[in-house]
Amino acid sequence: MTLKIYLYPKCGTCRNAKKWLETNGIDFEEIHIVENPPAKAELKSLYEKSNLELKKFLNTSGQKYRELGMKDKLKVASEDEILELLSSEGMLLKRPIVSDGETVTVGFKEELFAETWK
Repeated sequence: MTLKIYLYPKCGTCRNAKKWLETNGIDFEEIHIVENPPAKAELKSLYEKSNLELKKFLNTSGQKYRELGMKDKLKVASEDEILELLSSEGMLLKRPIVSDGETVTVGFKEELFAETWK
């Protein structure tokens, strides 16, 4: 199956991940995370398959995270409410998110990509 990579084209980390995939001859479908953020159901599936905490899907260093006061919202929000916010605002998502339908990685670390996607 072709990988799906949710990315933001201006993001340096996303560009590095994309370059790594291209260099290693891995086919992927590129999805603009702001123009086409994953739907809530897809995001929930990615989260569940990732075996990561939901907060690992948040771009905590992003401007949108601060603008929306996410640090405080996360203290009281349910998982469902967080997924709703993430699916409606692509800039809140940590990127890139890469999946083959079964396995999911969030962010880019060369070692993790080599271990997971080679």
